[in-house]
Amino acid sequence: MTKAELIDSITAKLEMRKKDVAPVVDEVFKTIEDALSKGDKCTFVGFGVFEVRERAAREGRNPQDPTKVVHIPAKKVPVFRPGKELKDKVL
Repeated sequence: MTKAELIDSITAKLEMRKKDVAPVVDEVFKTIEDALSKGDKCTFVGFGVFEVRERAAREGRNPQDPTKVVHIPAKKVPVFRPGKELKDKVL
């Protein structure tokens, strides 16, 4: 599902106009992004948790030339952990 499809779905379910729904969806995403950029966790009970994790530095190898070792630096990555209700619904 794309963002446009999400907006269309919400518009149809709530019988609202796209121009009223689109800014709300945009603001929800922006708020989650802002929280993650500050290092905060976003918890939505029953849905899941968005958080930032530190990925450790490591060494990688080129599959075509396994003797060549490349250093991959540490970095922060956003992660989503689904909640129990979401897992149960998907399974």
